[in-house]
Amino acid sequence: MNRDTVALVLNVLAVGLSAVALSSTYWCVGTQRILKPACTESRRTDCTVPPDMGESESDSSTGHSQYNWEMGDDRFTFRSFHAGIWISCEENITGTGERCRSFIDLAPVTQQGILWLSLVSEVLHVGLLSFSFLLMGLDFCLSGNPTCGLKLNAFAAIFSVLSGLLGMVAHMMYSQVFHVTASQGPEDWRPYCWDFGWSFYFAWASFTFCMASSVTALNSYTKTILEFNQLQKICRRYSERGLDSLPGRSCGSVQTFPDPVRGLLTCRPPADELDTASLGDECC
Repeated sequence: MNRDTVALVLNVLAVGLSAVALSSTYWCVGTQRILKPACTESRRTDCTVPPDMGESESDSSTGHSQYNWEMGDDRFTFRSFHAGIWISCEENITGTGERCRSFIDLAPVTQQGILWLSLVSEVLHVGLLSFSFLLMGLDFCLSGNPTCGLKLNAFAAIFSVLSGLLGMVAHMMYSQVFHVTASQGPEDWRPYCWDFGWSFYFAWASFTFCMASSVTALNSYTKTILEFNQLQKICRRYSERGLDSLPGRSCGSVQTFPDPVRGLLTCRPPADELDTASLGDECC
């Protein structure tokens, strides 16, 4: 029961982190270098045209020319951006708020197929994790039936492993697509510097919890099967000695019962009734 609880808690963490990461737009964050916009009445700093528009008009009427002496990086301004699997948003330097675009449209044509595979894998990753969570929840609801609970745990572990593998492949494919898009994407979007954001780390943390949950659930199933096999060996040793049963227990159910869990439950001998001296080589 303790292992089942730990596996369920880890699965819940994995589902929550993966859902948050999939719906967020902070997989990659950074800054973009763009040309300074034209100055307006509302924007008088970090722009290229002199802010005094009236003076500009008078100078042009007298035939005097105005020049912009900014060179190198002084001609550019930097705006922040953050991108997810679905969309990419950047700071609106000419107004307030953010401007968002579809990240699929920003990716090069050669990378759009890989990005779609990454999206499908991410959705399947969350779906299989959720299904694994439902199976573990049913295991708790059917705590009075250990046979069904053990089978549900085994299936939940299998789905968790498949989900973790899909998630790992999806994260790696997205990283590749973003690297290519950062170097070959549209000129007005290419980042000047960037790094992975908190959503990307949430996605990999979800993968870690997912695999830990599957290992914990599978350990519970394996432990019960190994105990049943060990009990079969002990019962076989008693049969070779001419004994039909262990002290206080019948071994016939262990040797003939097709379900190892119920057989184990009906034929588990008390620890103080086993002959540990003669059966020590059979015990783990």
